[in-house]
Amino acid sequence: MRAVVTRVKEASVKIEGKICGQIETGYLILLGIAPEDTAEDATHLAEKIVHLRVFSDEAGKMNRALAEVNGSVLVISQFTLFADLKKRRPGFSKAAKPEIAIPLYEEFMAQLEARDVHVERGEFGADMQVYSLNDGPVTLLFDTNEV
Repeated sequence: MRAVVTRVKEASVKIEGKICGQIETGYLILLGIAPEDTAEDATHLAEKIVHLRVFSDEAGKMNRALAEVNGSVLVISQFTLFADLKKRRPGFSKAAKPEIAIPLYEEFMAQLEARDVHVERGEFGADMQVYSLNDGPVTLLFDTNEV
């Protein structure tokens, strides 16, 4: 499971011109799922992200977690995080098929919600327009095979 986590002042997602998810302070999370990923990966990743301390304290140091700033998350499914880039046209055989990816996408968001995080979401497989006002910018890459 891979996640690109960006600290944002605001973020939203539109589908067919209509906003279907929107947050203010928090994280925009682009989530990619591999065929071998499991519910345990979703739990582990959610735990890491919830306790990540990248929001500024009074001294301007990155020392606060999401809950300490009353933050939310916007989660967007992103199969392209598992693109094979050996050729000019990306291949996506390393990304999980929907029958595997959708339940794990939902499980990841459920794990965040179980930790009292407000979650907004895109729509799996939809053509989405994602907007964000990055804060910092602070952008981190997580891979459950490495963390």
